[in-house]
Amino acid sequence: MTKFKLKLETFAICLLAVFFGVRTFAQESAPDLKVDVDVDKGGAMGGDWMSSPLVWVIGALVLILIIALVARGNNNK
Repeated sequence: MTKFKLKLETFAICLLAVFFGVRTFAQESAPDLKVDVDVDKGGAMGGDWMSSPLVWVIGALVLILIIALVARGNNNK
């Protein structure tokens, strides 16, 4: 009886996989919204500060420092 139950469970899982696959492909296509994205902000955002390597280096150092402090933990036992 256990072999039958195993085959039944396998069949049910396969059937669910096929159902979800068909449901995924049956989704309607996304509507064409025709959105115009202007990425040229000019001087409104203060220039290109995000593309500066110094910002990324400082950000990485701060992130490494935070990870080191969290991983260090509190050894007061």
